[in-house]
Formats: sequence, C-alpha cells, structure tokens
Amino acid sequence: MPIDVNTFADLGFCYLTTTGRVTGQPRTIEIWFALHRTTLYMLAGSREDAGWVKNLKRTPEVTVRIGKHHFSGRARVVEDKSEDALARRLVVTKYQPRDSDDLSDWGRTALAVAVDFID
Repeated sequence: MPIDVNTFADLGFCYLTTTGRVTGQPRTIEIWFALHRTTLYMLAGSREDAGWVKNLKRTPEVTVRIGKHHFSGRARVVEDKSEDALARRLVVTKYQPRDSDDLSDWGRTALAVAVDFID
C-alpha cells in the first residue's frame, strides 16, 4: 500500500485503535506519530505501563486514522536498535519545534512502537 508520507507530514495527531486486553472492546487514543515508508512510529512515555502498549502486545492487529484516512496494521514494540533510533529521531524532530517543552528526555526514554501497515 503506497502511503505518501508528505500527505500526512503536517498533521499533529493520529488515532490508534487497539483491542482492550480485558474487555475485548476497541480502545482509541490520540497520539503523536511520524511516518517512514509504510511504517508509523509512536513513542510511549509510560513505556510498557501504557494501556495501549499492553493492548497491542496482546492483540497486535490495530487500526489507525490519520486525518480522514483509515489504515489497518500490525503493531509491535521496536526491538532493532537502528530502527529504534530512527523512530525516536523522526518523532522528536517532528514535534520539538511545535512544543515549548524540551522533548529530549522523553525522546530518549520513551518506548518506540511501530505499526506496519497491511495492504
């Protein structure tokens, strides 16, 4: 599925819908994101304690809404060191100019999560 990253580059948020690990019900959050090719990256400040991270670890099939566009994907915690560095750089670089807080600590300590879009 070709995704034109430039179409979504300026959008501030995406909406990630996971399946609740206890209820089995859809759970949607608004979250910062960055795209690279057909992968969406997010950072979880609460790391593995974040409910949405716990949800996607149990059921990795997720949906993402960016603007008016909906995508299906498979979520995962980023394990590869080079991909982890890429995810952090992309997200922090996108949002640091928009935020008055220094995001460097968050960018260094948050958990990198990816969603690989499904055709």
